[in-house]
Amino acid sequence: MFKNLAKELREFILRGNVLDMAVGIIIGASFKSIVDSMVNDIIMPPIGMLLGKVDFSNLYLQISPALDEVTYPSLEAAKAAGAVTLNYGAFINNVISFLIVACAVFAVIKAINTLKDKICKEEVVEAEATTKECPFCCSTIAINAKRCPNCTSEI
Repeated sequence: MFKNLAKELREFILRGNVLDMAVGIIIGASFKSIVDSMVNDIIMPPIGMLLGKVDFSNLYLQISPALDEVTYPSLEAAKAAGAVTLNYGAFINNVISFLIVACAVFAVIKAINTLKDKICKEEVVEAEATTKECPFCCSTIAINAKRCPNCTSEI
C-alpha cells in the first residue's frame, strides 16, 4: 500500500504543473523581499518625511503598558519591556507591499493575456487566408481553387 502511495506521490511531484508551481513559489518569495525592501527603503521614507518625519515601521499603539506604566520611545523598547502593542505602522507597510505585488501580478497577467490575444488573432488570420467560400454552394474551399469540389462551379 505504501509503495503504491509513494509511486503516486512521485508521479504527482514530477508533473510539469507541480514543478512550475514550485518555481513560481520560489520566485514569489524572492519577489516579496524585493517588494518589502522597496516599500520600507524607498517608498515609505519620503512619505514619512512629508508627514513630519514619521517612521511607519515604528508606529504603534501601546494597549497595555508594562508594570510601571511607562510609555516607550520606540516599538523595540516597548516589546523588550513586554508591553502589549498594536503595530499599525507595520500593517500600513504590509498593505502597501500587497498593493505593489497586486499591481505587478496584474501587469504580468495583462501582458500575458495581450500576448495570447495577439497570437490567437494571428492564428485566425492564417486560417482565414488558406480558405474561401464558394459563392454558389457556400462551402469552404481552398483559396487557390478554380473550381468548387462540391458543386463543380467555376470560381
